Order: sequence, then structure tokens, then C-alpha cells
Amino acid sequence: MPLIFFFHAMITWALVGMIWHVQRVQYPRFFQVGEDAFGRYHMDHCFRISFMVVPLILLEVATAGWLIWAGQRGTLFLSSLVLIALAWICTFALQVPLHNRLTEGGKSDEMITRLISTNWLRTVAWTMRGVMVGWMCFGGVG
Repeated sequence: MPLIFFFHAMITWALVGMIWHVQRVQYPRFFQVGEDAFGRYHMDHCFRISFMVVPLILLEVATAGWLIWAGQRGTLFLSSLVLIALAWICTFALQVPLHNRLTEGGKSDEMITRLISTNWLRTVAWTMRGVMVGWMCFGGVG
């Protein structure tokens, strides 16, 4: 296995860990923040999580591109790339607008519930991708 593939897999699994943390820890905590502190808490969450997630997703895509350029074109690997696209589509079509509504409108249990329920799409997509990439790392056909 090329070192770049191992690096790619590590990035993917960092994102898997991050999305599960957001899904099971960060987003549910939004319910516990009082309305008066919610705006600042939410903005702080968005700001801080961006510094963690943005470099990782850019590295994931960059290393995926590098792998394709280097000849990694197995069905499993290419199928796993569809899951990156799904996660990004969910991010920009669902999560970003919901975060914007929370930023503009303040705390809303309905918006937080929607944020959590729609985020399961990204959580499942990145988890499935992590399993696929992990399988390829440990001898599975890529």
C-alpha cells in the first residue's frame, strides 16, 4: 500500500471521528445552551470546528485526487468518492443553511433537531467511506 493511501485513510478516519463527535456531542449540546448565550456559543462552535474540518476535507480531496492521478481506480475506491460528494452536498445543501438560520434567528429547538437529524446523512456517508478505505488498507480489493 502506498504511503499516500495510508495518509489518505488517516485523514478520512479523522473526519469519521470528527463527524461522530459533532453528531453525538456537539450538536446535542446546543439544546443545553441558554437562549441568551446561544448566539455566541453557536458562532464559536462554527468558527472553531471550521479550523479542524476545512483542512481535513481539503486534504481528503487532494489526496483522493493524487491517488486517482497515480492510478488508483478500483471500483471500491471510486465508489467511496461518491460518499465524499454526498457528504459535501449534505453540508452545503442542509447543514450550512441550518447553521445560517441558527445564526440569524437564534436558538431554535426545531432547527437544532433538524440539524441533528439531517447530519446523520453525513455521519453515515463518512463512516461508510471510512470502512471502505479501511478495508482497502488491510488487504481488501480497491
